[in-house]
Amino acid sequence: MFDFVRKHNKVMQLLLFVLIVPSFIALGVSGYDRMQEKGPTVAKVDGHAISQSQWDNEHKTEVDRLRQQMPNIDPKLLDSPQARYGTLERMVRDRVLAAAAAKERLTASDQRLARELQGNEVIASLRGPDGKLDMAAYKEILGRQGLTPQTFEEQMRSEIAQRQVLAGVTNTALAGPAQAGVALDAFFGKRQIQVARFSPADYAAKVNPTAAELEAYYKDHPQQFQAPEQANVEYVVLDLDSVRKSINVSEQDLKTYYEQNREQLARQEERRASHILIPVAKGASQADKDKAKAKAQELLDAARKAPASFAELAKKNSGDSVSAANGGDLDWSARGGYASKALEDAVFGLKKGEMTLVETEFGWHVVKLDDTRAPKQRSFEEMKPELEAQARKEQAQKKYAETADAFSNAVYEAADGFKSVAERFKLDVKTAQNVQRTPAPGATGPLANPKLLGALFSPDSIEKKRNTEAVETAPSQLVSARLVQYSPARTLPLAEVQDAVRKRVVADKSAELAKKDGEEKLAAWKANPASATLPEKVVVSREDPAKQPQEVVEAALRADTSALPAFAGVDLGAQGYAVVKVDQAVARQAPAPAAAKQEQDLYRRMWTGAEALAYYNVLKDRFKAQILVPKPAAAETPAR
Repeated sequence: MFDFVRKHNKVMQLLLFVLIVPSFIALGVSGYDRMQEKGPTVAKVDGHAISQSQWDNEHKTEVDRLRQQMPNIDPKLLDSPQARYGTLERMVRDRVLAAAAAKERLTASDQRLARELQGNEVIASLRGPDGKLDMAAYKEILGRQGLTPQTFEEQMRSEIAQRQVLAGVTNTALAGPAQAGVALDAFFGKRQIQVARFSPADYAAKVNPTAAELEAYYKDHPQQFQAPEQANVEYVVLDLDSVRKSINVSEQDLKTYYEQNREQLARQEERRASHILIPVAKGASQADKDKAKAKAQELLDAARKAPASFAELAKKNSGDSVSAANGGDLDWSARGGYASKALEDAVFGLKKGEMTLVETEFGWHVVKLDDTRAPKQRSFEEMKPELEAQARKEQAQKKYAETADAFSNAVYEAADGFKSVAERFKLDVKTAQNVQRTPAPGATGPLANPKLLGALFSPDSIEKKRNTEAVETAPSQLVSARLVQYSPARTLPLAEVQDAVRKRVVADKSAELAKKDGEEKLAAWKANPASATLPEKVVVSREDPAKQPQEVVEAALRADTSALPAFAGVDLGAQGYAVVKVDQAVARQAPAPAAAKQEQDLYRRMWTGAEALAYYNVLKDRFKAQILVPKPAAAETPAR
């Protein structure tokens, strides 16, 4: 059942609110009472405006947060009008709940705040063995988010108060077993059906659009035939590699470093050991642990009597399948190379040829030290390349940190493009052609970075051809770019897209003919069910749609089964039309007790979410929440 829930999320849209509710209070409303930033008003809540600049800043913060959590997310999802509108909706939700909390005088006491902070996993990880909080680390983590301890704690208080707004609804939602049973039986019901499909492809030969029809469609749907905006650009990159090129390391400095760090630069002693693992499962009983230890002791005794038999004993008895195939050999390793410190200590506590027994989190090990390899002091000449690379790396990191601010100021102040910046920082000015606002799937490099592209295609950059701000496109990498030539989005001439126009017109008219034929058949079969010629019967449900479109399954489950057979027509859009004949309602088998409990829990969460959503809509009206910008429609695919 729950595989179905994961695969058919459209059917479970109501459940999404269970996930949305926490986002109402997850981000908090910092600075709710601060002076409004300048810019046009895009929304209002309780008489307070949300400005365009606030919206932009909030979306930037949201995008940065999501990119940190999901580095591989498609940038187009974050930069779309739909994603931006979603950010605005969340801002409105936050402010509605904040206004409700203020109206109801909901607050969080110091004790409640302390409990929340103590339960925070990140904060808990900053406490030492004595229970004291590492304040320096605490401030550092908050500082990365632009917060101080005081602002963070005030934000937490606000979140707690906002949670209380919905708690009265979500904590009192009633969804008993009987109520859940009726709803779930209906939701997971089954129907035996027959389906006649009317595919547009079967009608395409009947469609022969005229030139006038093609031109009319082209004029009515210009957004489908757009060439995207694009630009030729130049850019400069400041990163560790570019800084490293300008660093010179003297041989005398390397020799001095070598002499001062001889001991640390020496290779560590390495040891080669073998083991036989008698595994012990986590949570095993003491009897099982004792049994494993006795088995390990027996093998140790056998190996000590005949050391040459150790490899054979390991092959036959070791629970470590990888090393067992090699007679238990663990190969050469220095300290720090073992999976268990207890095992490592045992290996480094033995003399060559000695054996011992040691317990680790994996079980009991019979360990034998096969050989040792003393550390070797490498000469300066041997280590020179390694030392030089390390010195360059360290100096490059230091110099990059010192140079980053200067680079950022230089690209902002430069009036000659990047000529003076490139000369000052010894950088190459790079160029790229036909760059678009949205990077292609799988694109890499600085010009695949949504933040840089957003700055590059901003109104200021397009109108004034100025350098963008220095944008961090990767760790230790700053990039600034500028438009050299810009081509705005434009509708392609009809002559260039005539074939694409024709395909769309044929597809639309074929779908219309399929629907018309399907509706005529539906009316005829309803009037005379015996005249219906339909494929074989199948049983469908939301869990198992039997390869039928979800719209067909939904129509079958909604059909009135009090008088069978029942007919329903389903408009499948570009996929044509379907006529569904429902022959029988198939009783659902009672789920196992464990599954029944899971279903009831699912229903309770759905019901709670629905009540919370209804209450939130009441609050929106109460506090006069308005979004003043139009909701974007689903993007249409432009012709190429």
